Amino acid sequence: MLCRAACFCNQPEKFYQVFSRGRLEQLTTLCQLHPRVVTQDMLAHELPLLSQVDVIFSSWGMFPLSGQQLDRLPKLKAVFYAAGTTRYFDAPLLSRGITVVSAWRANAVSVAEFCLAQIILACKGYFRNHRDYLAPSVFIDLSTRHPAPGVYGERVALLGAGAIARALTELLEPFKLEVVSVPSRVAQRRVSLEEAFETAFVVSNHLPNRTDNVGILNGALFHRMRPGAVFINTGRGLQVNEPELIEVFSQRPDLTALLDVTKPEPPVAGSALYRLPNIQLSSHIAGALNQETQRLADCVLDEFRRWLQGEPLCHQVIK
Repeated sequence: MLCRAACFCNQPEKFYQVFSRGRLEQLTTLCQLHPRVVTQDMLAHELPLLSQVDVIFSSWGMFPLSGQQLDRLPKLKAVFYAAGTTRYFDAPLLSRGITVVSAWRANAVSVAEFCLAQIILACKGYFRNHRDYLAPSVFIDLSTRHPAPGVYGERVALLGAGAIARALTELLEPFKLEVVSVPSRVAQRRVSLEEAFETAFVVSNHLPNRTDNVGILNGALFHRMRPGAVFINTGRGLQVNEPELIEVFSQRPDLTALLDVTKPEPPVAGSALYRLPNIQLSSHIAGALNQETQRLADCVLDEFRRWLQGEPLCHQVIK
């Protein structure tokens, strides 16, 4: 008899995007699937029909389940989450011995690819060149006395040692760059935060989202940056002391900040983050986007096949 499964998600349109292009059809061949994506508002009505469910599939928009709700899902054995962190909903599941699988490593691939592109362009001096190339009169000066080091033998510092930093380190391997890391040896050499900002031409933030990292990237570090250096943040906005970043980058027009995340998000109207020419904002697009989200569905589908066969899982959440 096929395993019984249901899809839980408060954003059904997002769920269908993640499991599009044949992924949902693959799922229906692997299990007996409940005919509707269940939202939190629908749950009370749907629960009587879900008492035999073995597995839940979800993505962005998964909602926490209370103990009483889990009591009415007595056969639930596993939750396969085609997105990143599960911290906001996994505790009641793990406490009952329910397996939780996350596609966070698959999501890390998209962030790493985004950062790879920015690092290569940063080493070429693209971002500074783009904002300085405003008239034909500057062409000769910019092309003959371009200050960027290029993508050969330059130092790049990665802050953090999680899945994104590890994936980015692998992507950078074919390039002749010196990749150093803070705080762990995921790259060629370990350095302090101070040394990273003082010696690297590109500093890319991938620190974990912990309370002890709030505001850790401050003005003293930004003051240390080399002439023309570039700071990339795809981690968390709270890790940057934004008033101090704004102060330093106002004084140092040679520097560039590429911020995909801020706090608050978006920055308040009138923020200098919008006005400073050497700060470039993007609207939190580094993670899996549109068709890239299907990589996450592929990840959990592969894990589900392993689970059905009783094989060891590669992306199980362990706490």
